Amino acid sequence: QVQLVESGGGLVQAGGSLRLSCAASGSIVSINAMGWYRQAPGKQRELVAVISSGGTTNYAESVQGRFTISRDNAKNTVYLQLNSLKPEDTAVYYCNAGIRRYYYSTSYHDYWGQGSQVTVSS
Repeated sequence: QVQLVESGGGLVQAGGSLRLSCAASGSIVSINAMGWYRQAPGKQRELVAVISSGGTTNYAESVQGRFTISRDNAKNTVYLQLNSLKPEDTAVYYCNAGIRRYYYSTSYHDYWGQGSQVTVSS
């Protein structure tokens, strides 16, 4: 059993900041890439940021320079620092991780957090 538990969402005014956390727990051998996605009402889920196991990061153009993704491999946790928030950043944010669960298998499978609501008021 593997769980990804998110925390840190909320309501903030435009220009404000939030920090999201996502901790993976359970039967984990190793974690590959970890990332954050978001889904606004009536829209498809989109990639926000991703970080490799070695720390290489990539961002959606819409958040480049405002959001920062990081991870703590010892804690199996990924973070998303959201700065200079805009109303268009309002969405449910989901963390994602590629996790290897068994030593006898080299396969990685996708797991998702429960979602965190981020609401930015103008």
